[in-house]
Amino acid sequence: MTRGRVDEMDLSSVTWRKARKTTENGGNCVEIASVSGTIAIRDSKNPDGPRLTINHNDFRRLIKTIKNA
Repeated sequence: MTRGRVDEMDLSSVTWRKARKTTENGGNCVEIASVSGTIAIRDSKNPDGPRLTINHNDFRRLIKTIKNA
């Protein structure tokens, strides 16, 4: 799995998205943004907190694994 360094990425102008079903959970969920060939992931309750990055292929595998769990 390829990991990026978020502190080297400018995330100030990215558009963060979260699943439509998050309203069922009070709107708190993870948010994702596509940035320079990677996916950035953050906690919607703490938008200024730590972020993870993962490449697109690994992100697709992660989602597939979660759906099949």
